[in-house]
Amino acid sequence: MVPPKAIYVGPFVHCKTQLELDICEGGAIGVDETGKISFIERGTRVTGESAAKKHGWESFEVVCLRDQGFFFPGFIDTHIHASQYPNAGIFGKSTLLDWLNTYTFPLESSLSDLARARYVYNRVISRTLSHGTTTAAYYATIHVPSTNLLADICQTKGQRAFIGRVCMNSTMSPESYRDESTEQAISATRESIAYIQSIDPKHELVTPIITPRFAPSCTADCLEQLGALHKETGYPCQTHIAENKNEIKLVEKLFPEAKNYADVYDNVGLLTEKMILAHAVHLTEEEVALVKERKAKISHCPTSNTALTSGCAKVRNLLATGIDVGLGTDVSGGFSPSILEVARHAVWVSRYVAMIDGDDAKLSPEEVLYLATRGGAKVVGLPDQIGGFEVGMDWDAQMISLRTVPEDGEAQDEHEGPIDVFGWESWEDKLHKWLYSGDDRNTVAVWVKGRLVHQTSGYRP
Repeated sequence: MVPPKAIYVGPFVHCKTQLELDICEGGAIGVDETGKISFIERGTRVTGESAAKKHGWESFEVVCLRDQGFFFPGFIDTHIHASQYPNAGIFGKSTLLDWLNTYTFPLESSLSDLARARYVYNRVISRTLSHGTTTAAYYATIHVPSTNLLADICQTKGQRAFIGRVCMNSTMSPESYRDESTEQAISATRESIAYIQSIDPKHELVTPIITPRFAPSCTADCLEQLGALHKETGYPCQTHIAENKNEIKLVEKLFPEAKNYADVYDNVGLLTEKMILAHAVHLTEEEVALVKERKAKISHCPTSNTALTSGCAKVRNLLATGIDVGLGTDVSGGFSPSILEVARHAVWVSRYVAMIDGDDAKLSPEEVLYLATRGGAKVVGLPDQIGGFEVGMDWDAQMISLRTVPEDGEAQDEHEGPIDVFGWESWEDKLHKWLYSGDDRNTVAVWVKGRLVHQTSGYRP
């Protein structure tokens, strides 16, 4: 579907740097038929027509903000298990390893049923889009047909996605839910890669991502062959690392020849600049140095790490080292499909760390919004394409609506969002209110590559 030329008029906000927001109180952003930003005009008096005349556009749509609000880049979820979405919020008092066996593996195994997989995948994609997630790095299951179905649905609904067919062949995985052998794991992975190549040859929306579940779920030879496949194809890869202390002990037992957890991946050629490592809660200084040297990326998943009592990742240390960090919902270890929710929890977790390590550990609102957008873009390897509003970037964006409290202070309707804006707040105040109190009710429209992929019922941008 080719979107029409469009000019988006109103305030817009994006992260200029890790510490600085670019807040434009009024302007116009022109997006061409390819979904790329063609021009940006700033000024509260700029109109769609005046911007079009300046740039010689004759046929175009104009999209204006109707309420108080702003355009903001789409969120990037760098770690989410699409197959686990029905279990979001279901974890009891479990920790990682027993949670996998009690809740996760049975659900994932059931998605060999394509009707059930379609039911789940349609829902999780629709839900993440409604929360402003325009790009997601998905884990599917070991099943090729349902993994391919996830790619189909992402393409149909218009969400940019990295689709990973999960590899797990060791006896640490349930006999009823694992690859039969290394050969079968690699063959099935190749099959899914070929399918995604066939439906999106240029990977304009959907890209394969090589996905060993985590080191304990794979034999050494399986990891080696996945490393070779990564080198052969050049496709990105994703896995888990140092999430839980018992998991780390298990890795030490299973891979005694490795210096540490990160070394397991490094030894097989998986620790590269195209690797997304989820969690990294308990990395040693030696591992942090190795991750930095290899230019691997980290997905910070604070809601999951808290829910499963895995620990508090020291994100300030990772950023200070120069490692690229993004945010992940880690559904269903994480209870919410909202990156905005994850961003606020990233602030809270940094404050838990600060209670022990000192105030320097705290992350600011600006920093977590950066991790949710430009940081995530670096993690998925698309820093020049998504995550901000610059000429030449894709229009992956969300329209955020913030209604003003009426003079009598009464609610206007039952569908009002959760944020009360009184009119005297600064722009920074309004953004902070959105970060700490906002939800999908504020996200009234979402675009990916210029295509409208979500809008709130009854709201016509």
